[in-house]
Amino acid sequence: MQFSVGRDGWVARARRVPSANFDMRPDGTLISLLVIHCISLPRGEYGGNAVLALFTNHLDTRAEGPFADLAGVRVSSHFLIRRDGELLQFVSCLHRAWHAGPSTWRGRTRCNDFSIGIELEGVDDQSFTAAQYQVLAALQQALQARYPLRAIQGHCDIAPGRKTDPGTGFDWTQAGRGLTRDRG
Repeated sequence: MQFSVGRDGWVARARRVPSANFDMRPDGTLISLLVIHCISLPRGEYGGNAVLALFTNHLDTRAEGPFADLAGVRVSSHFLIRRDGELLQFVSCLHRAWHAGPSTWRGRTRCNDFSIGIELEGVDDQSFTAAQYQVLAALQQALQARYPLRAIQGHCDIAPGRKTDPGTGFDWTQAGRGLTRDRG
């Protein structure tokens, strides 16, 4: 399996699901970090469209519904890798997706400025699938060929105490080929 990243920041063979939840990266910013996340809506339920609806501002957040606590939330990620290995892209890598929130890495704040966010469909205390790791490895290779990536971190590493993903279910030995992971 191979992917390629176009000059426009979109990955060929990824299903495009455009999100409005992005903006421009600061001028001159180099993309140097991959941030690994996990998500499922509702928690532990897979294959539905709630995550897509969240990232595209179409999630039903009425007070009596299961997602009322997400009312007004505007988030996105560059990518989502589903349990079966399907790759979806919401934001061009050239733009700043709103995935990391308040965050710090190696003394730099605002990790969204210089990172690419990859969501894995899952929860932080359960294992991920072989298909997800295969797609993650291929995607990482394509991104490294296009951008000056230096490191890979979990959301928990750049927002400790606030976030726990990708969690104990994520196997770091299957990620980060050629990239470093540190807690800085």
